[in-house]
This record gives sequence, C-alpha cells and structure tokens, in this order.
Amino acid sequence: QVQLVESGGGLVQAGGSLRLSCAASGRTFSSYAVGWFRQAPGKERDFVATISWNGGSTYYVDSVKGRFTISRDNAKNTVSLQMNSLKPEDTAVYYCAGAIGYLSASYYSRQEQYEYWGQGTQVTVSS
Repeated sequence: QVQLVESGGGLVQAGGSLRLSCAASGRTFSSYAVGWFRQAPGKERDFVATISWNGGSTYYVDSVKGRFTISRDNAKNTVSLQMNSLKPEDTAVYYCAGAIGYLSASYYSRQEQYEYWGQGTQVTVSS
C-alpha cells in the first residue's frame, strides 16, 4: 500500500509560479511511476504529467509543455511539479497518483492505470 499526500497549492496571479509536492509513504516508492492529474470545476479529471519509476523519462499534456516540470527524489519519496507561467485555465484540484511499473512515462497517461491517489490540492490562478 502507498499513501500519497499533496501540498503546495494556493492562489497565484496569472504568470506566477507554484511548486506542488507529492509525499509518499508505504511500499517501495521507486517501483511506481507517478503522475499528476487535475480536475477543474464541472469538468472531468485530466492527465497533466507523469514521471517514470527512476525519473528517466517524463511526459506532459501539450497544454503544459514548456511551463510545467515534473521531477522526483526517490531517496526522499517525493515527486514535485514545478508550475511556471500559470494561466487561469490551470485552475483545478491537482492530484498525484502512483502506478506500479517500470515502463516509459508516456505509457502512464490514463487514470485507470493508477492504483493509488492522493486527496488533492487546490490551485487557483487569478487573471
């Protein structure tokens, strides 16, 4: 079992930055790809970014490429999402999730592939 806890959300103006963190506890964290998803009000939860088990590959949805960076520190059991040049349309609850596996990050873009989920952290970008 893996427990995931997100932090770092908040209110920021358009063009600003936030850094989200996902802290994991439980079973071997390095056995998991970790992804970030987000859900805006009234919309479905969508994929944002993912990182492979060893940090060797990353994958992003087109709308955040060049603005968001996902990274991980397996020694500290954490995954971070650095979000720059934020836009009002980035407003959502952001969730981190864990998927057992050792494939390339691009494989893990669907919610149903993830076994473990955090509770989410709110990100609000004002215009």
